[in-house]
Amino acid sequence: MRRRQLLALSPALALAACTSPEQGDGADPVLPADPEATSGGEEEGSNPTRGEGTGSGDEPEQTEPAPGPWDPSEQVTGLLEQLTPREVAGQLVMVGIMAGSTLPSEILREHHAGGIFLLDVWRDPGQVDRTVAAAREGSRPELPPLVAVDQEGGQVRMLRGDAARRTPSAEELGETGPDAVGDAYTSIGEDLAARGIHVAFSPVADVVDPALGPANEPVGGLGRGFGTDPAHVGDCVMAAVQSLHDAGTGATLKHFPGLGRVEQNTDHSAEGIIDDTTTIEDPFLDSFRAGIDAGAELVMLASATYAQIDSEAPAMFSRAVVTDLLRGRLGFEGVAVTDDIGAAKAVAAVPVPERATRFLDAGGDVLLTADPSITGQLVDAIQEWASRGPEQEQRVRDSAARMLTLKERRGLLGSGG
Repeated sequence: MRRRQLLALSPALALAACTSPEQGDGADPVLPADPEATSGGEEEGSNPTRGEGTGSGDEPEQTEPAPGPWDPSEQVTGLLEQLTPREVAGQLVMVGIMAGSTLPSEILREHHAGGIFLLDVWRDPGQVDRTVAAAREGSRPELPPLVAVDQEGGQVRMLRGDAARRTPSAEELGETGPDAVGDAYTSIGEDLAARGIHVAFSPVADVVDPALGPANEPVGGLGRGFGTDPAHVGDCVMAAVQSLHDAGTGATLKHFPGLGRVEQNTDHSAEGIIDDTTTIEDPFLDSFRAGIDAGAELVMLASATYAQIDSEAPAMFSRAVVTDLLRGRLGFEGVAVTDDIGAAKAVAAVPVPERATRFLDAGGDVLLTADPSITGQLVDAIQEWASRGPEQEQRVRDSAARMLTLKERRGLLGSGG
């Protein structure tokens, strides 16, 4: 792929794959996006290098590698050492909260969930603020919750009305170009930051197969994709990621390795969600690579199956997808999260504990559930899996370190949230 210059659900409406349109949106205020955007990139860690000898017969010196951007800091390492096994396990679960509902106290106090995300449509900024405050107050001061929301633009906006400005769909933005994407995602990032929300579950990096178009139900049918050309989609994704970061909000690429070639929505169907085309060298992956290059902090794994990569398991449960492709070939070091594993039809036949352990075994980090009632089962499963041996325990601690590093990058640690 050519290098690009960095540019300056649910029950009702859940995560990304994962989303149904809401009608009657005409009452939302349309405010101009802040056009400010700057160019720049994430700091890259250097590889270990061997120094030159100072003279004949001298042994070359081994210089220490510079820390990478996702190496845990002393603060993260120290905090991790203070946590109980259940608190460590809980950091790997984020729980969906429906608009109008109350955050169950046990989610944070007993299960120590790493964070929450907002589901359905929230129009009252006061309600958003109260829910965010309740999550913060229900957590240990030194272990504040990460708060996220699906906010893409167009039909997929959990914050509406007075809670956030209206932004066009990815399809509309993609037709205009990366500058328009940057402007829209600047306003998204600013609106989320103003409400104390740390992460956007966006942008969609899926490239829609032009042969499917609107028949691609999860993306093309809802106008959620920036286009059908991988290079153009990649440019738009980079603009979105950089603009979110400039506004102080984390970005999530979804739904890896892409839902643009399936017909059905994994939230609503366990059929029609097999991609027989995408390979490990597919051009449709270039948009995800572009978002990773731009510094996206999270990648959401799809619950579809990719027959040319791993015909035996959905992407989120596949080591070939998560570890070999996403981590290995694409070099992603950040937080790998599931699409919804609580209410989605695609995983309904999988026992709840296995939804957690299979994802961890594949190399993933954080589970998202739109069903709060299974939170305890997920944390139980993670804690039990970690107790099976040193390898599993270290895997869970590594994922918890990534989650805590994300919180540190978003300014939560040391601030009480």
